[in-house]
Order: sequence, then C-alpha cells, then structure tokens
Amino acid sequence: MAHKKAGGSSRLGRDSESKRLGVKLNHGEQAKTGAIIIRQRGTKYHPGKNVERGKDDTLYALTEGLVAFTTKKMLKFNNRLKSTKFVNVIEFTPVKTGVSSDK
Repeated sequence: MAHKKAGGSSRLGRDSESKRLGVKLNHGEQAKTGAIIIRQRGTKYHPGKNVERGKDDTLYALTEGLVAFTTKKMLKFNNRLKSTKFVNVIEFTPVKTGVSSDK
C-alpha cells in the first residue's frame, strides 16, 4: 500500500502575463516623434508640452526632443493642493559639427 498520496493536478497556480508597464524614456533622454515615453494604467503621469495621451493612458512624444519630468501643485475639486507629475518633450535642433559644405 502506498504511503504517499498521488500528486494530482491543481486548478490553481496560474499567473497573468506581465503588461510591461512603466517609464520607457527617462529625464534627459532623446525622444523621436511618436516614441512611447510611459506605459501606465490611469494617469499617474500627465501629458505636458509636446506629449499626448493615448486611449490606454500611454504617453507619447508629438515632436522630437528631450524628455523632461516636472511636478506642479494642482488645485483639486475639494480645494486641496496635490503634487502632479507632468512629462514634457523639449524641442531642440541638433548642432552639426565639422566642416561646412560651402565651397
């Protein structure tokens, strides 16, 4: 007679697939037009200048530039101030170095 119970299959033990959320481009990094800056659920980060929010709350760049994170104190509906995080893309024109093409 067996002294161990047979190891049956369990209906538990499954986990959901990760959604790969989070910050994709950090402060000071270069963003191209349409580049995803943050994937999020809800609005932990709000869009600032040259940043748009997608239908799944993803923040992406509207222009090419440098990513900048800022915080502002915003007045909420109950007259309380709350610190809110904004993501901006600061436009820049790259400076070309080297020999000029004028001859």
